Formats: sequence, structure tokens, C-alpha cells
Amino acid sequence: MSEQLDKEYLAKRQLKRGSAGWILLAGLGVSYVISGDFAGWNFGIAEAGWGGFAIAALLMAVMYFTLVLSLAEMSAAIPAAGGGYSFARQAMGPTGGFLTGLAVLIEYALAPAAIVIFIGSAVEALLGFNGPWVYAAFYLVFIGIHLAGAGEALKVMMVISGLAVIAILATAVALIGDFDTSRLFDVAVSDAAGATEFLPMGWYGVWAALPFGMWLFLAVEGVPLAAEEAKDPAKDVPKGIIGAMIFLLFTALLVVFLLAGAAGADAMGKSAVPLVDALNFAGHETLGTVVNVLGLAGLIASFFSIIYGYSRLVFALSRAGYIPQSLSVTNERKVPARALIVPGILGFLASLTGEGDLMLAMAVVGATVSYALMALSHILLRIKQPNMPRPYKTPGGIFTSSIAFILSLLALSGVYAYDPRAFNYTLVLFVIGAAYYFLYSKKHLVAKTPEEEFTMLAAAEADLSAS
Repeated sequence: MSEQLDKEYLAKRQLKRGSAGWILLAGLGVSYVISGDFAGWNFGIAEAGWGGFAIAALLMAVMYFTLVLSLAEMSAAIPAAGGGYSFARQAMGPTGGFLTGLAVLIEYALAPAAIVIFIGSAVEALLGFNGPWVYAAFYLVFIGIHLAGAGEALKVMMVISGLAVIAILATAVALIGDFDTSRLFDVAVSDAAGATEFLPMGWYGVWAALPFGMWLFLAVEGVPLAAEEAKDPAKDVPKGIIGAMIFLLFTALLVVFLLAGAAGADAMGKSAVPLVDALNFAGHETLGTVVNVLGLAGLIASFFSIIYGYSRLVFALSRAGYIPQSLSVTNERKVPARALIVPGILGFLASLTGEGDLMLAMAVVGATVSYALMALSHILLRIKQPNMPRPYKTPGGIFTSSIAFILSLLALSGVYAYDPRAFNYTLVLFVIGAAYYFLYSKKHLVAKTPEEEFTMLAAAEADLSAS
């Protein structure tokens, strides 16, 4: 690619800088995840009992917290829209970068398809209708808001997330007086090896419950995808992602303890709408109805924000030449319109299967693979590039990222324990993606490292400013 072509190419592929401060980024992180507090996590109680699920959730909380601390360092040092893919590319070269990006893409492309199916179920419960037209309407409306611009979209996201957070806090306040420790252990003890009242399904149950522990935090790692739109990436992204994680630890603690303690672990393990069922059990039916409506806001918040995440990842992978380069062209608002629309169409088609649980399990497989590769990237960058400028440094250094690496591999094995079909289907997607990379895109990369891309971007921006 000639120098002139470099500048022309990148001039058409730039995001709007300065759209987000750290509070908006923290809101984005909460928005990615908040639907996980409303449903899904509680099925881990059915797999492991409350005690077993509490252990699984604690392990996943440690995995995410150590991962977030590692990502905070890398996002400050390498503030690129590709997030984890960009970090892996720096640490492991183009192939490592692509495999990490592919894993995140599988997570972020399938998660909205799963969530829109759950949104459809919520709409049906509230209004009495569901189906492909509902899925299409939500994709069209929320992709449309994103097309208006990053700053506008992030502000809408904050409002929707705020409603969902209010629902969780109101539920916690209402239930705190109904908490009874004995209700945490009302799941019948099975004949599994090592089963006790605390671990009614034994240690195997803890293993199978790991994916559900992830649902309380899944996708918070997407905050660095907004790095190129941050006001001060070196400060804002670390503060945003760590702030989001701390808040999510707080909300996870509330729902895991209070719901089972108020309504019983056995009932919560079977509930499709645990917050609502717990409130109804405790006699707070009116609040339960309000929370049911606001629960839809939680699902919408995650749906909306993960669409943002996949668009920035597709933009970054396309701009670097890993996937078709036409997907990274930005419009006059500096929005990657094609990176929003094309994956949205594919996600809508996937939603027509109606198998939300399967797609969410496949998304978790992609996520755990990406976590292992991102944690490994932190380790390799500390070893191979010790003098790289690091405005923020991970407490504990390599030890911290090593914990994230080990726990992510454990979580990956937990998905296989829960649903081997999801594991195998996701493996097929990896094979297809790898074949495309090795047979075609490896020979058509725009830049080999993020630094090369940043240098070319800076030159293109300077030319635009001068003109």
C-alpha cells in the first residue's frame, strides 16, 4: 500500500474522537452486562445449588476482575478500537490478533441474537406478541440510534442502563427484610460425589455452573473497544472499565444473595424472571410488575451496547484487512455504518432459530477463548516489551494476568461440561474463520502491528486537519 493510498484509505476510516469520558465508558461497561443480573445467572443454582453456584460466581468474579486490571494496562498503552484484538496483535503478531478478534467477534455477534430472543419473550409477556417482526424492529431501531453518532448512542445507553440499575436497587431494598439464610440451602442434596447441603450437586455442579457465573459479568471486557472515541484514552479507559467492574461486583452480590435468601434457592434456580418471582414471593407484587417492565430495559441496554461493541470490533478488524475492508468505511458522522448493519443482518438471521440459550452458550465459548488470549497477551507484552509506555500498570503484574489466564481455561472447560453442542458448534466457526484468514486475508493486511496503523492514522488525520 503506497503512502498516498494509506492516507486516503484511513481518511475514510476514522471514528469521532473525544465522544466519551470515563463516566460514559463505565456506563458502557455496565450496560454491556446489566441484563445478566435479570436472568440467566440463576440457572447456575439449578446446576450446583446455592453454595456451589456461589463458589462458581466467586471464581468468575476473580477471573473478570484480574482480566479487567490486565485490560486496563493494555488499553492505556494501546488505545485502539479493536480492544483485546489489538492487544493480542501487538503481543502475538497478526495470527494471534486475528484469532483473538475472531473469538470476540463470535461472542459479540451471537450475544445480541440471543438477547433479542429474550427481549421477544419479555415483550410477549407484557404485550402478548412476539416473533421475527419484534426481533427486526429492535435491530432496526437500535442500529438506527447508533448510526446517529457515538456520543448520542452512549448517552441513550446510559439512560436505559440507569433504569435497569434502579430496578435492581429497588428490588434489593424491598427484599432485604425478607432475607433468611436457611432459604439459601433448600435445594435437595443429590447422590453426586461430594454432595453436601452446601454443595448439593457436588463439585461437578460447581464446574457446570461456571458459565452461569460468567453471565453476571459477560462482555464488560468490551469497554476498550471505545478507546479511539475516548476523550483521554490513557486515563479514561482504565478508570471506566475498573469502575464498571466494581459496580457490577456490587449488583452481582445483591442479586445472588438477596433473591435466593428471600424466595429460596430452589425456586430461583428454576425461575425465568428471578427478580420478579422473588418480589412476588415476598408480597411486593406492584414492585414486581414495575421491575418486570424495567427488566426489559436491562435486556435492551445489553442488546444496544453489544451492538456498539461488535461494530467497533468489525471496524477495527476490517480497517486492518482481516475481514473485508469495505466494512470499515465511516460516514460523515464518523460512524462505521456497514460495521453496524452487516453483522446486524447476520444476527437477525441467527435469531430466527429461536435458540437463545444455544447462542448464548456459543457466545460464552468465544468469550472464554478470547479471555485466555488477552491474559496471555498481557503476560507476553510484559516480558517482550518491558519498556513500553504504560500510563496505567496492572497491580500484581504478570501474577494478576496469570490468574485470569488459568481461570479462563477453567471456564472454557465448564462450558463443555454444561453444553458440549455449543462447544462443538463454536469450534466449527473458528475453523471457518481461520480458513478465511490463512487462505485470503493474511495476504491482504493493511498494517502488521497497531503502531504501524496508528502512525498511518496520525498522518491521515494531520492531512485532514490541514485541508
